[in-house]
Amino acid sequence: MKIDKMETGTVAPIALEERSIENENSSFEGLRLGETKSDIKNSCWSSVYENIRRACVQLSTLPRDLRALVRYLKLLKKIRHAKKNNLSVPGIFQEVVRKHPSKVAFYFEDQKWTFAEVDEYSNKIANYFSKKGIENGDSVAVFMENRVEYVCTWLGLAKLGAVPALINSNLRLEPLTHCIKVASCKMVIFGKELQEAIVDIQDELEDIPKFATGEKGEEILVKGAIDLDTDIQDAPATTPSQMEQLNFADKLVYIYTSGTTGLPKPAIIKHSRYFFGASACSSIFGMQEDEDIIYCPVPLYHLNGILIGAGQTLLVGIPLVLKHKFSAHNYMIDCVRYRCTVGQYIGEICRYLLNTPAKPEDTQHKLRLMFGNGLRPQIWEQFANRFKIPKISEFYGSTEGNANIINIDGKPGAVGFVSVLFSNVYPCALIKVDESGEVVRDADGMCIRCKPGEPGEFVGLIVKNDPVRDFHGYADKRATAKKIAYDVLKKGDCAFLSGDVLVMDEDGYLYFKDRTGDTFRWRGENVSTSEVEGIVSKIAGNSDAVVYGVEVPGTEGRAGMAAIHDPEGTLDLEELAEGIQKSLPSYARPLFIRIVTKFDMTGTYKLKKVNLQKEGFDVSQVKDKLYFLDAKNGKYIDLSAELYEKISSGQARL
Repeated sequence: MKIDKMETGTVAPIALEERSIENENSSFEGLRLGETKSDIKNSCWSSVYENIRRACVQLSTLPRDLRALVRYLKLLKKIRHAKKNNLSVPGIFQEVVRKHPSKVAFYFEDQKWTFAEVDEYSNKIANYFSKKGIENGDSVAVFMENRVEYVCTWLGLAKLGAVPALINSNLRLEPLTHCIKVASCKMVIFGKELQEAIVDIQDELEDIPKFATGEKGEEILVKGAIDLDTDIQDAPATTPSQMEQLNFADKLVYIYTSGTTGLPKPAIIKHSRYFFGASACSSIFGMQEDEDIIYCPVPLYHLNGILIGAGQTLLVGIPLVLKHKFSAHNYMIDCVRYRCTVGQYIGEICRYLLNTPAKPEDTQHKLRLMFGNGLRPQIWEQFANRFKIPKISEFYGSTEGNANIINIDGKPGAVGFVSVLFSNVYPCALIKVDESGEVVRDADGMCIRCKPGEPGEFVGLIVKNDPVRDFHGYADKRATAKKIAYDVLKKGDCAFLSGDVLVMDEDGYLYFKDRTGDTFRWRGENVSTSEVEGIVSKIAGNSDAVVYGVEVPGTEGRAGMAAIHDPEGTLDLEELAEGIQKSLPSYARPLFIRIVTKFDMTGTYKLKKVNLQKEGFDVSQVKDKLYFLDAKNGKYIDLSAELYEKISSGQARL
């Protein structure tokens, strides 16, 4: 329908919606009420500008994306080959053994284990436990501290088709019992160095056979436990026949979630997932079997230790330096001693290294690459400059997840990236969630994708039976169901919920922001605990710090509270208050400070905060020193019982 014109040439006063202007000077269509040709011209120019800007971004990130795409396609080719030939982890390892029988596979303290020696010991484990009745699909708990025998033990069980449950060596009592029982373990193999933990729960494991290893000559205190080291000596070192029955899609191991928000859950790691994870690291990072030696101070019960670290040795043939336990003082000393070219880190390890006194080894090493997850953006460049690390590659991925990303070019602070141009090649996304961590949906019931700069939960689309895209879940099916969202990007699809909030910039780089549920809201704004922790820690001299939200009676949301490790009582509260007010907006500043002498920590160097958050700032429950940010002078003052009552009753100004 045409727009009527008055004789004077003015537009008739009728509705303009869904009408067009027809004259020799105009081709604008769809003019809305109140719009002018000038508005539409501006809109068009805005659209042109946006298209040019997007093209510039795609052009500038093209070299990165093409480099990653080529490596990813090569990786997919490897995976297709492994799937087509139904390869297993033990089977691939035997090919590496045939290629390098006399080459050193593992360095541990003064020990050197060749590939042939690792193969023989793992064969003994397999044949011994086969005679004990362990069959394909049976679960066996492995509860040991780091040493080469740890790798040989789980590898030997895997050669039978059994599923080793790799249990956190720091667990005790109920969590330890839970981990053994939730995976339906038929036997327990434990290190003598941890036998007191087994003694404490042996009555609850009465019907489960137990085997002790390590610490030669030490008395076995666990009732009925068999000395594995003595008993295994006569076991044959030949390859077990059961290896012929292993499949690419079979379960390989159980690796437990960290348990920062509850009891650990055993995540299923299949041969396919192990192959993908280990191959991805060597391919993306460009590690070479004849050039590199990797330093691995992380626990072997963790994915970063047993897959990312040991996987390079078992599947690629790269030597690995194992450490009994992480030592900040010895990290660089060891890297010099063993001539390491690649170093691993996890959690707060990099901050602990930064806190050590300077020494010659800090720059005498031959490290060309450090990789891992947990390096805070606030100290990234400081760390790289002090230790002269040419390249740091942070990566992101959960134990059980199908969405893993890598920062291949060392972009400071980024945990990885998603290609701007080839976004469909690796289907993952950020979706909107509310402050409680619940997925936000549109009017059609679909998830809402985040724009650059908007924080959202990282999800990976699930493709069943795909070695890269499938989500294998946990031993507990109910726990598995909770981690899957449906109708994500289109009707009928499903995705793995990572539980982590990330944010993406316009170049596709992703940055870790928080755990869902950890972000809290105060004064109408969302506060990222991870970001505030990094800033508070840096102001406090890189001390351990955790931040969480606490409820204050009569107020909406949660106020910020920081617990800071200060066993010597040297923290300068005035300097802390000044630094916080300079670095953080008012809504993100912790109103309460708790000084602690000891933190509970996971085995992967992550600080626990659940109990701290439960206790809040209640002076009757908390025995540590508490401080309150006085709104009048901007300083932290003692939180007395009287002041606590004023805050709780709404009399104190927040």
